[in-house]
Amino acid sequence: MPDTPALDVAGLTVRYGGTLAVDALDLRIPAGQTVALLGSNGAGKSSVVNAALGLFRPAAGQVRLLGRAPADAVRAGGVGAMLQHGGLPGESRVGEVLTLVRGRYADPWPLADLLATAGIEGLLGREVDALSGGQRQRVLLALALAGAPPLLVLDEPTPAMDVEGRQAFWTTMRGLADRGHTVVFATHHLDEADAVADRVVVIDGGRVLADGSAAAVKSRIAGRTVRFRCPGPRDGLADLPGVTSVAGVGELVELATSDAEATLRALLADRDALPGLEVRGATLEQAFLHLTTAPDGAHR
Repeated sequence: MPDTPALDVAGLTVRYGGTLAVDALDLRIPAGQTVALLGSNGAGKSSVVNAALGLFRPAAGQVRLLGRAPADAVRAGGVGAMLQHGGLPGESRVGEVLTLVRGRYADPWPLADLLATAGIEGLLGREVDALSGGQRQRVLLALALAGAPPLLVLDEPTPAMDVEGRQAFWTTMRGLADRGHTVVFATHHLDEADAVADRVVVIDGGRVLADGSAAAVKSRIAGRTVRFRCPGPRDGLADLPGVTSVAGVGELVELATSDAEATLRALLADRDALPGLEVRGATLEQAFLHLTTAPDGAHR
């Protein structure tokens, strides 16, 4: 059925003893979308991923993957997953592991294309224990893709990768989306979500706080950010017209302001130059922090 969602979560509730990890959460993801699940540690996003994959029975609610129960969808090869603490069998070679996993599918992803897509062409003879962190993640990706699944679920897939590896990984994800795969990923890297996802879902306290495009989520924050280099004193910046917060690293200063024009006028009246001046809309990080630190109910 063409209208069957890739992931359909209704009233999902997850408890660990007396702790409520996911609170009656609803989430519907159509086929073909790339969706980022954003949340701090303990927000509930990994619990949503694990429950969606059928790794444990939730306290309440229902999950359907590609119109099926999670276990049925996984057995049918419709779902590939990379979990946060995924492992590989030691004392084996990459090619051996890949052959074993591909062998369980009736119609596995063609080997040459799989190796190229995952970026592991030169690793088949490498011992698993000799892989770097980034290489290990690439091999785990190849295993997740081995059955050519229409739905790919990733839980924090890039922490072990360097910057170049992360960029290559997300280039691969965009390529998979272009092929029609649905990609759902949980991440702490807001820049990844902003650059890659068609849709971001902010989760906190086991509930959805925001759901939409990155631009739509950022638009919930009024005002702009004024950035410039400030090697000298910063006294008085917080008292400038419109400024709501002051941040920055090293010489870089970031002023969040509700009135960029008034802030700039005051800065120019007090300073001879504003090197590296930029005025930007709210970042996804600012929107995320606003949503997750607002008083309960203020984000509704």
